[in-house]
Amino acid sequence: MTRLFLVDDHAVLRHGLRALFQQEPTLQVVGEAESGEQLLAQLPTTPCDVVLLDLHMPGLDGLATTQRLHAEYPEVRVLVLSMVDNERAIGQVLAAGASGYILKNTGHDEIMVGVRAVAAGRRFLCSELGLVMLEKLLSGVPEPPTKPVGGLSPREQEILQLVADGLTTAEIADKLFTSPRTVETHRQNIMEKTGAKNTAALIKIAASQGWLK
Repeated sequence: MTRLFLVDDHAVLRHGLRALFQQEPTLQVVGEAESGEQLLAQLPTTPCDVVLLDLHMPGLDGLATTQRLHAEYPEVRVLVLSMVDNERAIGQVLAAGASGYILKNTGHDEIMVGVRAVAAGRRFLCSELGLVMLEKLLSGVPEPPTKPVGGLSPREQEILQLVADGLTTAEIADKLFTSPRTVETHRQNIMEKTGAKNTAALIKIAASQGWLK
């Protein structure tokens, strides 16, 4: 019997997972918590094998909770169940000691597979994440650098954005740690490359071309 502990600040999700796991006789939900603090407070009297953990929660978040579990309860496996598909976030929580990562839109069958995998001591990524990462590993080709918009250099693009944000030449110079003369030179180059006659026309052109954030 694999003992599960559900940790998520949304009660509806916890109840749904509990109902799912009740259909499987080899799995037992032994506890629920809406935060990392509640989980850690209950674990001494409610031992478990696998913690299903949300990444973003009030108070002690999923990353910090994983670090605490890895240090204080190394025998407990952590399976993160989250909406976050950011590679950096996934890498951080796996490095902190999580055994697996599943997106919340993953099907019920795959969640079951993930729970069994981490309970058995294996690593697990849901198929959607696994395919994306596998494609990147197999390609081995770095993404090409972004082409300058409108023929502008990276510095000119930066200055264009600051001009659109309403900064003066002096303010741009202070922000970029350069001289006002250098900023004015860049602004003149931008005007020539875009064909704009004045600042208002420049911003209109940049906005229409989608160059501004």
